[in-house]
Amino acid sequence: MRTVLLGPQRFMTTAGTALRSLGVDGPVATINAGWEEREDDVAELDQVLGGNTSHLRLHHRLLDVLAKDAAFAAAALTFRDRHDALLALYRLRLGFALDAAYAVQRRVRDAARRAPGDGSADGELAAYGALDDAVAEVRHVDAWYAAQLKELYRELDERAPLVASGVIGWHRGEIGALLDGAAALVMPGGNVGTLLRVLRLFAIRIPDELPVIAWSAGAMALTDRVVLFHDYGPEGAQEAEVFDRGLGRVPGVVALPHARRRLRLDDHPRMAVMARRFTDEHCLLLDDGTAIEVGADGALPVGARILGTDGAVHDTQRALS
Repeated sequence: MRTVLLGPQRFMTTAGTALRSLGVDGPVATINAGWEEREDDVAELDQVLGGNTSHLRLHHRLLDVLAKDAAFAAAALTFRDRHDALLALYRLRLGFALDAAYAVQRRVRDAARRAPGDGSADGELAAYGALDDAVAEVRHVDAWYAAQLKELYRELDERAPLVASGVIGWHRGEIGALLDGAAALVMPGGNVGTLLRVLRLFAIRIPDELPVIAWSAGAMALTDRVVLFHDYGPEGAQEAEVFDRGLGRVPGVVALPHARRRLRLDDHPRMAVMARRFTDEHCLLLDDGTAIEVGADGALPVGARILGTDGAVHDTQRALS
């Protein structure tokens, strides 16, 4: 299994170089549904990839399904409304949980400053695992949301079973044939919600032996769980949120595209809480020019840039799994 995660391609195009490094011979399948209405605007992508491309057009296929399968379209609309309501509750709970974690973190830090080298003040607080418990509560909110979302998906399939839809079945068959004939798969970015939606709808399963190159939303979609984040959003900082499950081809990694532009990397306390929250995974920074070949078990190579629990960015000195 060969999987290469790239940094954003807008300002520094490296996808062609990465593809050539894999030495593949044959058509390259692409999933660029995150581009939505621009899905067919692929001239530049074709040029970068050498021209021998096979576009799966999953967003176009989604629109076809919505137009031809009334039962699924109605169920999808209900799902969207219920998911929006769930996200609103999740963000409310998440905000309070993170505020508490930041407050505990400040208290521990202030106590340490008041008694430098003493250990008594911060030691008393740390003895109760105050910060660990606060971050555990954030994880509990994440887990609650994930469980509720899983139930929404179950209800969606109950209302409109995907396996019973003729039009969905037809598209799945055609997509499977295109993937079977591909020598590699390329997954660009775009709207990660749209990308995840079509990957689930068409039951995309990437064969282990098929090399994959992905960036931005495409890289996020390959992980176990997709985390949205933006500390410099138009309405201020948006707390990182666990949005949905990914394909799981890259386990144990939280993909963070555009990290320099979207994260307050110089705010070490904030980054420390984020790293502690996802302590079972590596928070992998994917900035311009990055090219990381990930091992089959999610192992990261030497030189990968990750967030440490101290809130600083670290270059890995040895392969991490």
